[in-house]
Amino acid sequence: MSTTVSGKSGTWRNWAGNVTARPVRQVTPASVEELSAAVRKAAEDGLTVKAVGTGHSFTAAAATDGVSIRPQLLTGIRRIDREAGTVTVEAGTPLKRLNAALAREGLSLTNMGDIMEQTVSGATSTGTHGTGRDSASIAAQIKGLELVTADGSVLTCSERENPDVFASARIGIGALGIITAITFAVEPIFLLTAREEPMPFEKVLAEFDELCSENEHFEFYWFPHTGSTNTKRNNRSAGPERPVGQLSGWFEDEFLSNGVFQVVNWVGRAVPATIPAIAQISSRALSARTYTDIPYKVFTSPRRVRFVEMEYAVPREALVDTLRELKAMVDRSDLRVSFPVEVRTAPADDITLSTAGGRDSAYVAVHMFRGTPYQAYFTAAERIFTAHAGRPHWGKVHTRDAEYFAEVYPRFGEFTALRDRLDPDRRFGNAYLRRVLGS
Repeated sequence: MSTTVSGKSGTWRNWAGNVTARPVRQVTPASVEELSAAVRKAAEDGLTVKAVGTGHSFTAAAATDGVSIRPQLLTGIRRIDREAGTVTVEAGTPLKRLNAALAREGLSLTNMGDIMEQTVSGATSTGTHGTGRDSASIAAQIKGLELVTADGSVLTCSERENPDVFASARIGIGALGIITAITFAVEPIFLLTAREEPMPFEKVLAEFDELCSENEHFEFYWFPHTGSTNTKRNNRSAGPERPVGQLSGWFEDEFLSNGVFQVVNWVGRAVPATIPAIAQISSRALSARTYTDIPYKVFTSPRRVRFVEMEYAVPREALVDTLRELKAMVDRSDLRVSFPVEVRTAPADDITLSTAGGRDSAYVAVHMFRGTPYQAYFTAAERIFTAHAGRPHWGKVHTRDAEYFAEVYPRFGEFTALRDRLDPDRRFGNAYLRRVLGS
């Protein structure tokens, strides 16, 4: 049975704490039928409806003052089709539970992002991605979707069934309906060898094309106020498994990357002048290491230090210029940036509003520690990104609107026309969607 919570206790906050909402009621449906009923009831009451996952978006994509759908009872694997190489999973399943369940079945996604706290529907709807030469975002691995539309009916889509909906709904920002199940392409589990090593900023930029073409998954972090980066290459391996040792793993991933990093950011927030010196030390703290493990243990890492983030996808060929401009901007400003800048890539895909839709892309993510003023840094960075026709991540901080998106997405009109057809009364609308898609 679904539970409904209404009244004043229902203030919702996202993970970063920069978005709050007060829905009229919160519903936790235990089945697709109950979710459909909740959508129909909202329509009767003249209320908007939004599904909310774990709140990992930095935008107000999931915020509503109407009915908030919590999908935590819609979890687990519905079916595994080994012949087709697919798994169908309920929309509220957290990625970390999906990864662990697939591993137990000897299966894995081909690629994933570096955080696995999100629900599968939240992660895919906002275009969450990792880095890859040949394999793209999590949404690009979707083979089928089931969603509840504005009139409460259940629509299924794939390349064969309702292909126009499928093209858009894989990254639908919650505008087309509420996803109830996702069918992903999976493959037999494999091993990845990760090689992490420091490298000078200029060397990474000079060799960027080779590093991307020679490695299945390449990414790096640049430490502002320094000329240093930390690089990571993940490639398939015949084994044997050589996971990170428990002690060294705790030291690097928990103590340095979360514990010390948290303290360093507290110091930096209190005394911003210390940040450049701290950055020099931080950039040298992580030493080179190599390890081999199953995919999710290599792709993902814990993120306990809370931050606010902006990320843009620029055309792959514009990356080096974009980064040089970003570094020059930080160097000549009085900004003090304690978080590294993360750089990843993705091949072009065919999803209507995918940040990598129709073009090979590179992602540049800028972060600020939660509680520090981020506007000046993000505004200056965004000016650089938009000059290169950048497309912001749908779940991260940005100031763009529908007029801008119509310019950088050739198929933008295709998406808005589909939205007009599936949700003419804007049952799934909110302030964020009004800004990014128009009313």
